[in-house]
Amino acid sequence: MKNVAILIFDEVEVLDFCGPFEVFSVAGRRSGLDPFHVYTVARESRPVLARNGLSVNPAHTLGDCPRPDVLVVPGGYGTRREMHNEALTDWIAERAKDVELLLSVCTGALLLAKAGLLEGLSATTHHGALGLLKEVAPNTEVLESERVVDNGKVIVSAGISAGIDMSLYAVGRLLGVEHAEETARYMEYDWSEKGRRPAVA
Repeated sequence: MKNVAILIFDEVEVLDFCGPFEVFSVAGRRSGLDPFHVYTVARESRPVLARNGLSVNPAHTLGDCPRPDVLVVPGGYGTRREMHNEALTDWIAERAKDVELLLSVCTGALLLAKAGLLEGLSATTHHGALGLLKEVAPNTEVLESERVVDNGKVIVSAGISAGIDMSLYAVGRLLGVEHAEETARYMEYDWSEKGRRPAVA
């Protein structure tokens, strides 16, 4: 069983973290598999106030988080603040050394950039933050029209709902595309052609 850690913070975009949480939580279940242990992690144990007022109790803090095999870094307006939080970006950089896959949704790419994890890679983000990503990551090729970008270990997605496409793609990478398709059917999610076939860096 692989550990999937999903980072959360104040003003995180709800679908950015809930979409991947749902995908990894239900993946493989219809086939009798239980391949992923999915949990949230935050800087502190207090409730996190996500966008639009949703309060979420994190399962773990940065200090007691089980070692992840997959790390999901979502976006939201909170990234504009958290990208300047060195303790958080250092934690992301440290965890990234050992993960099998590092995923970012939306403006989560800003946190990866600040952690030095997009150097020399290709990336995308929410259309409203493309300019900011170019500023923060001058040595990163920012692909403006892509929904998902696969750099091998590092996979990034465009805004909000694109995180579901990326998570399904990651399930396909880890378990096989048939399990990703089965997950999309179970969720009654129309997995777009662009999400199925990301830009490969």
